Amino acid sequence: MRPQYFIYILASKKNGTLYIGITNNLIKRVYEHKNNLIKGFTQKYNIHQLVYYEVFNDVYEAITREKRLKKWKRQWKIELIRKFNPEWKDLYEKILQ
Repeated sequence: MRPQYFIYILASKKNGTLYIGITNNLIKRVYEHKNNLIKGFTQKYNIHQLVYYEVFNDVYEAITREKRLKKWKRQWKIELIRKFNPEWKDLYEKILQ
């Protein structure tokens, strides 16, 4: 099985502060954010809801996508989340299944 890589967006609340990250273990990484095991931005601003993610088989594609998303205007990011997750539900429980 090929490794998978994820880019993800966390939010503090609907239309709240956003954080974009990349990982090869989405469940573990979101768990770390939710439990404030990672010092920094997400801990400081209480950003714990997984509202968006994408899966990649190639790490370079994932890195490229992450960099692109980080350059997007805030409104574009919000629209991306709305298309994927209109109710801004926390998707963490979904990825655990």
